[in-house]
Amino acid sequence: MTFELAVGLRYVRARRRNRTGGGFISFISFVSMAGIALGVAALIVVLSVMNGFQEELRARILGVASHVQIQAFQGQLTDWPRYVDIATKRKDVVAAAPFVQEQAMFSLDSAVRGSVVRGIEPALEDKVADFAKHMKVGKLEDLRPGEFGVVLGIELARALGVQYGDKVTLIAPQGLVTPAAVLPRVKQFKVVGVFEAGMYEYDVGLALIHLQDAQTLYRLDGVSGVRLKLTDLFDARRVAMELGSVIPAEAYASDWTQSHANFFRAVQIEKRVMSIILSLIVAVAAFNIVSALVMAVQDKRADIAILRTLGASPRSVMSIFVIQGALMGLIGLGIGVTLGVLLAQNIDVVVPFIERTFGIQFLAKDVYYISDLPSKLEWNDVSFVVIVAFVLTLVATLYPSWRASRINPAEALRYE
Repeated sequence: MTFELAVGLRYVRARRRNRTGGGFISFISFVSMAGIALGVAALIVVLSVMNGFQEELRARILGVASHVQIQAFQGQLTDWPRYVDIATKRKDVVAAAPFVQEQAMFSLDSAVRGSVVRGIEPALEDKVADFAKHMKVGKLEDLRPGEFGVVLGIELARALGVQYGDKVTLIAPQGLVTPAAVLPRVKQFKVVGVFEAGMYEYDVGLALIHLQDAQTLYRLDGVSGVRLKLTDLFDARRVAMELGSVIPAEAYASDWTQSHANFFRAVQIEKRVMSIILSLIVAVAAFNIVSALVMAVQDKRADIAILRTLGASPRSVMSIFVIQGALMGLIGLGIGVTLGVLLAQNIDVVVPFIERTFGIQFLAKDVYYISDLPSKLEWNDVSFVVIVAFVLTLVATLYPSWRASRINPAEALRYE
């Protein structure tokens, strides 16, 4: 143990010479450590909750959307098995499924709602999306060619007032030209299922029918595109770019980061802003150490002077107070990291306890689609918080330590 470290540790543990001032200095030191602990814990918990929301949002979107889509620039893909063959030859593509996507209106009695109609092959669609997990009533397998069954999003079903087994009228925008006028195509569909994806966009505006029924209704020879599922969804952009260079020129490949970029960009921006705001809280707590060290230097002027007369250099004196301030910061940092990690890993227990105790609800189920606070602890975020807090603590110790190193022994011992 070096001389500076030994004295710095002793100053952290020792009582002050001036009892009145010493008590106040100890209080300031305690407040500084508590502020750092609370700031670090809050930063870790908030970042973990933001990660949890991002993960939950991604899971809900990709439970309905695809990782990568291959679509035609104009019209439809008539030779879609060729594109499926090209895509499935890749090791990073798990499954592929064709789809037809068009606009339509559903009506029942006086209720009318617009929707996106997606024609699917139930057996293949189940491999690229998680509709089976989101089914509230019925099964995807109940969509059979020629029977004109439909699976509605739960909010769309509520808006229309339909239940399982009811029949709804689908009105396609492509019309029939007659001598009198252009008439829309109308077809009755039987409700064979209801799903709840947890995303309002899909629950209120998506209906599933069989691929062949969609081709018949919209008079298509091919499909709108092919949906792909990958082994790693984070490779979607790279896979889409590579597929775009090998598929025929009349088609293009896009990935989920393009089609839903706004959702994830918004969450990422919020995460960064919250990180900056909470880092400022940590900074304020860290710079409270300046006050504690300035008062400690004033209290230890005689000790500093004696150390200087015994041969201690200004650099050694400065190191002593840097070590003292750093130890105060490390204590607060250790408590904050421990508290933050425990809260982040047990937020699913802590939040319901607070809600039951105080009779409140942070995310009401009738308002928010994600009614629970999700949390995902990322150790990279913890490392970032630790580094930032420790650097701020070290910076806060520099000025008081420099002041201590500039004390003149003769002036300090004049009235001792």
